[in-house]
Amino acid sequence: MARHISTLIKQMLRWLHDNMQRWRRMNHRFVGAVHTMSGCLRGLSMIASVLLLGALVVYFGFDHSADEVVIIRRVIRAAQLIFLTDIFYGFIFDPHSTFRQRGIVKKIVDAAIVVTLLPLIYPLPVHPWLPWLERLLYSFRFLTGVLTAYAIVDVSYAVMMLVGRRTNPSLLLSSSFLAVIFIGSLLLMLPKCTYGPIQYVDALFVSTSAVCITGLSTIDVYVNFTPLGMIVLAVLIQIGGLGLMTFTSFFALFFSGRTSIYSHLVLRDMIYSKSMSNLFPTLLYILSFSLIVELIGAVVVYGTIEEAFGLPFLPTVAISFFHSLSSFCNAGFCVMPGGMSNPLLLYGGGSIYWITSVIVIAGAIGFPILVNFKDALMLHLRRFWLLVTMRRDTEPRNVHPFDMNTKIVLTTFFILFFGGAVLFGLLEWNNSLAGFSAGDKITQSVFNSVTPRSAGFASVNPAGFLNVTLIMVMFLMWVGGGSQSTAGGIKVNTFAAICLNLRCIILGRDKVTAFRRTIAVWSIRRANAVVCISIISYLLYSMTILALEPALPTRDLLFETLSALFTIGSSLGVTPLLSPASKLILCSAMFLGRVGLVSLMSGLAGRRHDSPVSYPTDNLIIN
Repeated sequence: MARHISTLIKQMLRWLHDNMQRWRRMNHRFVGAVHTMSGCLRGLSMIASVLLLGALVVYFGFDHSADEVVIIRRVIRAAQLIFLTDIFYGFIFDPHSTFRQRGIVKKIVDAAIVVTLLPLIYPLPVHPWLPWLERLLYSFRFLTGVLTAYAIVDVSYAVMMLVGRRTNPSLLLSSSFLAVIFIGSLLLMLPKCTYGPIQYVDALFVSTSAVCITGLSTIDVYVNFTPLGMIVLAVLIQIGGLGLMTFTSFFALFFSGRTSIYSHLVLRDMIYSKSMSNLFPTLLYILSFSLIVELIGAVVVYGTIEEAFGLPFLPTVAISFFHSLSSFCNAGFCVMPGGMSNPLLLYGGGSIYWITSVIVIAGAIGFPILVNFKDALMLHLRRFWLLVTMRRDTEPRNVHPFDMNTKIVLTTFFILFFGGAVLFGLLEWNNSLAGFSAGDKITQSVFNSVTPRSAGFASVNPAGFLNVTLIMVMFLMWVGGGSQSTAGGIKVNTFAAICLNLRCIILGRDKVTAFRRTIAVWSIRRANAVVCISIISYLLYSMTILALEPALPTRDLLFETLSALFTIGSSLGVTPLLSPASKLILCSAMFLGRVGLVSLMSGLAGRRHDSPVSYPTDNLIIN
C-alpha cells in the first residue's frame, strides 16, 4: 500500500513538472505579449486606484440616495475585480518575476485582496465558526480598507516611476505639494467636513496653510470643520510636515523593496542619507520617530488639558492628538477652546507651554540632525556592547560621531532660542506679560521664543507687543528652524553660513571654517542666494499686499506677509479681513516658502554646465 501511494505521488509530481515545463515554454513563446498585457493591466490598475480613492471620498464625504450608493459600490467592485485580475495574471503568466519583485508586505496585501473574493463565492454562513472573523471578512469596511491599502501602494509606485524617469527632483517635490494642496482644498469643501458652506478660496487657503505647515487661517477651524474635516486637516499637516515623497518612497520601498537606482539617488539626496543601503532604515527611522514623538506628546498633552477643559474623553483625546501633530509639524493650528491664550491654560501652571515647546523643537531641529543623533547613539551602544563582551573593535574608530552640520545647527539654534527668550522677557516684562507671576513670565518668554521660529502658536496676543519686540520676533520668523525639518524661514543652517562667511571676510581669511572643518564654497553661495531671494521676495509680496489692502494697517500687513512667506503662522489678526485676491497672493507665498524659491528656480532652469572658455578675473568695487 505504501509503495502504491509513493508511486502515485511520484506520478503526480512528474505530471506537475511536465505541465509546468510546457507552460513555461508557451510563456516563453509569447513573452512579448505577456509583458505587454502585464503593462496594460498595471496601468489599468493605477487608473482604478485613483478612481477608487475618488469614489471613497465621494462615498464618505457626501450624503447619498440609495441609487447613488449602488453606483458607488459598483465602482468599488469594479476596482476590486481589476486588482484581482492584475494579481492573478501575474501569478499565472509571470510567477517568477511576480514573487521576486514583490516584498513580503505587498504579498500580504495581495493575499488580502484575494480574501475579498470570499463574500462573492461563498455566502455568509448562518452559524459561523468564528462570528467576529466572519463579520470582519464580510464587512464593507474590510473591503474598502484592503482596497484602499492596495490603491495607496499603486499610487506610490506611480510616483516612484516618475522619479525613476529622471524627473527633476525640485519640480517633482513642488508638483507633489501642489497636488496635495488642490486635493486637500476639495476635501475640505465636502459637506461632511464642514458645519456650513464655506468659500472655495477659504478652503484653498486653509489647505495651503496646512500642507505648507504655516498655520494661518481665514476661518476658525474649530468652529467651521467637523471631526471628519479635522481628520482631513490633520492628514494634510502630516503630509506637509514630512513630505509626500517621504511617504510614497517609504510605501514603495516597504511594500516592494524595488525602485530604480536613480530613484534611490534622488531619495537619498532628499533625506540626506549617507548611503543608499541606509535609505529604507533612514526613512523608517524618520517616520517612526515622528509618530512616536507625536504619540508621546498627545499622551502628555491629554494629561495637561483633561482637567483644564473638562471635556468628554473622546474630544479630549482628539484635541490632544491634533495639538501634538500640529506642534511637531510646526503647523500652528490649534483646536483647543479659546486657543493657546485660553485663561485656563495661561494661569493653569504653564505646563502645556513647556510641553508644546519641546515638541516644536523636536520637529524644527531637522531630520538630518535626528539621524545623526541616532547614528551616534548606535555607535556608542555598539562600543559599550563590545566593551561588555570584551571583544575587539575591528572597524575604524570614528572620533567625530557628530558631523559639522549638527554642531553648527545646534549651536546656532540654541543661541537664538536662549537669546530670544531673554530679549522677549526683558522687553515685554511690564507690557504684554504684566499681570503674570514671575514663573509664568519665564514660561511665556520661552514659549514666545520657540513658536516664532515656525510653529506660530499665540499665547499672548502679538498685536499688543512693543514695536521693538515685533522686530525681534520678525527676525526669528525670518531665520526659522533647521534645514530638512518641519520649520520655516531661511533656516538656521543658512543664517549660520552667512554669519561664518561674514566673520571670514572681517578677519581677512580665504576659507570659511567651523569646528575644524572647511565649509564648501557651494554651500556659502547657496546660503547667500537664499538670503538674497528671501529679501527680494518679501519686498515684492509686501508691496503687492499693501497695494491690495490700503485700508488695513501697514504694520499688520507686513507682519502677515512675513508670516506667510516664511511659513510661520503668526498673525496680528488681519487674516480674515483679507480680500480674495490677497488670500491667493498669500497662498502663493506660503507655497514658495515651503518648497523653497531657490530650489524651484533651479528646477525650472535645469542644470547648466560652465562654459569651457575661461575669462580673465577682475575685481568688483565693494565698499
